[in-house]
Amino acid sequence: MFPTLGCTADYPRAVAAGFANVDEYIRSFPAEVQVILEQVRQVIRNAVPGCAETISYQMPTITIDGRSLVHFAGWKNHLGLYPVPVGDEAFEQLVAPYRAAKDSARFRYDRAVPTDVVERIVLLLLDQRGPAAR
Repeated sequence: MFPTLGCTADYPRAVAAGFANVDEYIRSFPAEVQVILEQVRQVIRNAVPGCAETISYQMPTITIDGRSLVHFAGWKNHLGLYPVPVGDEAFEQLVAPYRAAKDSARFRYDRAVPTDVVERIVLLLLDQRGPAAR
């Protein structure tokens, strides 16, 4: 367990003020969480060549052609990924341990982030977007 992980006391003020970019968002977290956020960011960017980044709903958002594809966010005890699409039975079994609600996933900080699961989620979102997104 990492007792220092999670949001800092200043985090709510930072959210209220907004972030200029994804780097600024990630820097607002403790060092241990920054590493995790950056890891997920790179997995997503590698899965979606040519994507762009922005801040939307006060969280990092990966976009394609100006449209949101996936959001990720750091919370006190976990990283959230939004949305998580509905997939076939094999996909649903893969994401079941992480699905927090119908369309979100939570990856706890005290466990290694399953980058293969993050990649599968992003690739399914991309497939659902259609051939033009690839």
